[in-house]
Amino acid sequence: MAEVLVYVDHVDGAVRKPTLELLTLARRIGEPVAVALGSGAGNTASTLAEHGAVKVLTHEAAEYADYLVVPKVDALQAAFEAVSPAAVLVPSSAEGKEIAARLALRIGSGIITDAVDLEAGDGGPVATQSAFAASFTTKSRVSRGTPVITVKPNSAPVESAPAAGAVEALSVSFSGQATGTKVTARTPRESTGRPELTEAAIVVSGGRGVNGAENFAIIEALADELGAAVGASRAAVDAGWYPHTNQVGQTGKSVSPQLYIASGISGAIQHRAGMQTSKTIVAINKDAEAPIFDLVDYGVVGDLFDVVPQLTEEIKTRKG
Repeated sequence: MAEVLVYVDHVDGAVRKPTLELLTLARRIGEPVAVALGSGAGNTASTLAEHGAVKVLTHEAAEYADYLVVPKVDALQAAFEAVSPAAVLVPSSAEGKEIAARLALRIGSGIITDAVDLEAGDGGPVATQSAFAASFTTKSRVSRGTPVITVKPNSAPVESAPAAGAVEALSVSFSGQATGTKVTARTPRESTGRPELTEAAIVVSGGRGVNGAENFAIIEALADELGAAVGASRAAVDAGWYPHTNQVGQTGKSVSPQLYIASGISGAIQHRAGMQTSKTIVAINKDAEAPIFDLVDYGVVGDLFDVVPQLTEEIKTRKG
């Protein structure tokens, strides 16, 4: 069976959930070979093996932390040349898409971004994408070279599939461009204790109807009871009510959780583009004609200041 390269997104050896989802998809089209780079790369092997990696290629160097993107592209290219895979899978983050695009250009291959599913096909892997703000679903495959595909978080289940996970050192020679952009400082993101927005299984978002930064406490309370991430519409972010890092939409982040709860959000196309692939969508809005109700699975017509606290209390009661 052909091998499939999977780029590993990890933090000091702790593998992030989107990579485990990639391993699930990779097993559908071949044997997963994971590529782990940077500090703690060697510590990823047991987790990767548990989820199906037959081989783990590792390389640790200061360049991965000290410089932007290019060292990782150099390493992934080295892995590509060593393995000759049937496909290369990368998590569909901002950095992941840049790495994938640079790699595809170097190896002369086509690229598919933001796939939400992957299956084997006669002419190579077939990727499913949501197009035009998820109004259409497309299936496509790369017709030139080795497919480089980025996959959105929450597109596949995390499945245990123990494999050998043999660790091999990857030989990497950094290019002259690798040190072109240096990282001069880092500021740790303040932890809220909530899941990462793009990876969360449940997202609770607030919009213009929240009517003030202080009222986002209502949204946060519901999210905390559900173990969810908190999102916000562009209107709420532009008003300064919630950080831009939590914006869901075309100019924010795209999410695809199992459950998406939209409170006080009208459903403008800009917002829909970022959440329309959610598996189950619930909307709470006092305007019965709000566009958001056109795409929801469940809609509640009512004042969010009445509905959301009641929902939060009901969840508390059922949990308790």
